Amino acid sequence: MILLKSPQEIAKMEKANRYVAEILAEIKERIRPGMETRELDVIAEEGCRRRQVKPAFKGYRNFPACICVSVNEEVVHGIPGHRRLKEGDLVSLDFGVQCDGFFGDAAITVAVGEVSSQARRLMRATEESLYAAINQVKAGERLSNLSHATQKVVEDYGFAVIRQFVGHGIGRSLHEDPQLPNFGPPGRGPIMQVGLTLAIEPMTSAGSWQVRILKDGWTAVTKDGSLSAHFEHTVALTEKGVLILSKL
Repeated sequence: MILLKSPQEIAKMEKANRYVAEILAEIKERIRPGMETRELDVIAEEGCRRRQVKPAFKGYRNFPACICVSVNEEVVHGIPGHRRLKEGDLVSLDFGVQCDGFFGDAAITVAVGEVSSQARRLMRATEESLYAAINQVKAGERLSNLSHATQKVVEDYGFAVIRQFVGHGIGRSLHEDPQLPNFGPPGRGPIMQVGLTLAIEPMTSAGSWQVRILKDGWTAVTKDGSLSAHFEHTVALTEKGVLILSKL
């Protein structure tokens, strides 16, 4: 069941997502070679504490941290720890908060210092695919138009979309209906209506789309060890069109 949101509920979601965007921006600004990934989790937790909001991921299905930190071949759900970042790494940061009963959720991929031309192209393709999907959020149109737009952009760059993980509805729960794959034909799925709120999150690979899960039970990595990137925004479909809630 897709839960449509009122303008008042969307306003509360916008507040939560603004905090998400602010905290991600703080982390991005402070990333340096030599940092341990657990230090990024400390920054995220401190950001939540200052704003008096609850981190959305910590404790969710027993996830042990406030933020997912995924480096290079790690696609998503990386657990912060003692891994040290180095020049040339790609770091994907997936983060959410709960505020006034509603959730915000967003992700960015950050370059640590100078990165390879392939890494820059992968980041560009992934972020462009996110905005291509957002541009398809229109009342009366089919949801799979977003999936198709994402896949086309990524594959036109010569990269692959990860197929095991999807975007999702969001609101009073972190994950709501509908599920939103990042691939597939257009013109299928539910008809989008005003009040729809989605977390759109393409994840990509410079090689194969296949992944495996590490022994920690969380961290997903590309099966072939290729680089991965991840960008995400929470959006709302309003009477005036699509609104990106998690953009500063």
